[in-house]
Amino acid sequence: MANPTATLDTSLGTFEVELYLDQMPITAGNFIKLAKSGFYDGLHFHRVIDGFMLQFGCPHSRDPRSPRAGTGDGPDGTIQDEHPPHAKLSNERGTLSMANTGRPNSGSCQFFVNTVANSYLDWFSPGASKHPVFGRVTRGMDVVDAIGKTRTDAGDRPVTPVKMNKVTVTGA
Repeated sequence: MANPTATLDTSLGTFEVELYLDQMPITAGNFIKLAKSGFYDGLHFHRVIDGFMLQFGCPHSRDPRSPRAGTGDGPDGTIQDEHPPHAKLSNERGTLSMANTGRPNSGSCQFFVNTVANSYLDWFSPGASKHPVFGRVTRGMDVVDAIGKTRTDAGDRPVTPVKMNKVTVTGA
């Protein structure tokens, strides 16, 4: 059976992702549940770093100027870290990865899209960063790149807010 896909319709265009529900059922399942509930609709990308990644999913980012953007959890709190030995998926360009606070089991609703290879963020790499990959952009990487080139302020927040209009999941 094929993995589900998600269409992410942003103010700068649309991109599609495959969600690795077969390999990362906790992390991908969490994203799917939140997307299907409408949680992500109307939020803004709150952290964009050119040559690194785009971060999204904080409930406080509904107001793109909120000083709390980037600090919130989803309605159900945090999820268990998922590091299955059979799913050593690297933080390559175009992958979706779970954001966290650096503490164990602190992932929730926020994720990031890698705009370059960031293998040092892999959960199986040496060091403290542990960010499990749970999907990959399959169409619209040009939109991801356009978001990545957005002018940002000193806090990495887009000067002109980039809004997530709607996330639609199919096949789940």
